[in-house]
Amino acid sequence: MIVEKIMKKDLFTLTPDHTLRDANKLMRENKIRHLPIVINDDELVGLVAQRDIKNTITRLLNEDQENMILETPIRDIMIKNPLVGHPLDVIEEMALIFYEHKIGCLPIVSQHQLVGIITDTDLLYNYIELTGATKPSSRLDIRIKDEAGVLFNITKIISAHNANILSILLHPDEKPQYQVISIRLKSMNPLPIIQDLRKEGFDVLWPNMPSMKQ
Repeated sequence: MIVEKIMKKDLFTLTPDHTLRDANKLMRENKIRHLPIVINDDELVGLVAQRDIKNTITRLLNEDQENMILETPIRDIMIKNPLVGHPLDVIEEMALIFYEHKIGCLPIVSQHQLVGIITDTDLLYNYIELTGATKPSSRLDIRIKDEAGVLFNITKIISAHNANILSILLHPDEKPQYQVISIRLKSMNPLPIIQDLRKEGFDVLWPNMPSMKQ
């Protein structure tokens, strides 16, 4: 999936000449945490996060100073030349950028113009949707050897029960040379599938209720 599919396109923006008061008001009213700062025809020049404003205000000692600081131009605290993405970037690559740089949002730019924004919340919601966790379903966790053909054998058993697969995820197991495969099924009763998987020697880790054990 590409960024264009999940990025927000209806944006709230300010210019460098706006003040922290303006930014704080706009964020509160629209319940957002990040504001792209633009000039001319939506040319991105900076980024302000809600935490930037909070960090500034916490340094104040009295109300008079707070009022003075809130009139500070955004250009004085904005992140200049922020990291940006492109509408055709792949979501997985964007997630890696968020992880490596520990950022909360990424402005999306095309032909030097701001066209969207993507946040860590957008990525989380997209991940949840991709896994099928929001749909009626059940999850199987199976420990498998890291070798060719294993996934085919598992899906063949699932197919024999006419069960649809919503998502498949792989992650390392604590045992060397093993992985755990998490399969979300469009089925609320995976017991027959689990029984057949175990008959074929597969180590089903979850669900692992007493009634499901052989």
